[in-house]
Amino acid sequence: MNNIDPKTPLWKLTVEEYLEVMKSICPENNYEFGLKGLSNILGCSISKASEIKSSGILDEAIIQRGNIIIIDKKKALKLFATK
Repeated sequence: MNNIDPKTPLWKLTVEEYLEVMKSICPENNYEFGLKGLSNILGCSISKASEIKSSGILDEAIIQRGNIIIIDKKKALKLFATK
């Protein structure tokens, strides 16, 4: 961080400083969960996300145990773009 005084009120921070603080507190979430998460990643409907998952294109980016589905966002987008 660019020497931001921890006692500085939030309303005195610039947007850039605020985003920098937020990134240090909450690192970006690299995973989505379930078919709804996959549909959020791809920007499609849940039924279309289910079709894409079933096609096997994203198998390397998806971990599934029973009904629980975990998707690595970056890997899924990379695989989707190459196929």
